[in-house]
Amino acid sequence: MPDRATTLKKLDLIRVVAAVDLALLVVLLYFSRWFADNEGGVSILGPLHGVIFLGLLYLTAVGAGEKRWGWLFPITTIIPLFSLLYDAKLRREIAAGAHPS
Repeated sequence: MPDRATTLKKLDLIRVVAAVDLALLVVLLYFSRWFADNEGGVSILGPLHGVIFLGLLYLTAVGAGEKRWGWLFPITTIIPLFSLLYDAKLRREIAAGAHPS
C-alpha cells in the first residue's frame, strides 16, 4: 500500500492543477460567450486549458496506476469541479485511515 504522506503530496498537486484548470475553464467560457468576436483570447486560453486538463488527467491516472486511489478519480476529471470534490472525498478517507477508493 502506498504511503500516506506521498499520497497527500500528490493530492496537493492535483488540487492545485484542478483549481487552475477550473478557473481557466471559467475564463475561457467567459471569453467565448461574451467576447465571441475576440478570437485571440479563446485561441490562447483554449489550448492552455487543454494542456492543463491533460496534465490533470495524467496525474490522476498515474496515481490510480500506483494504486493510491481507484480509477474513478481519473474519470471524474472530465468535469473539473468533480475532481475537486473527489479530492475532498479521498482526503476524508485517508484521514479516517481507510485506503482511498
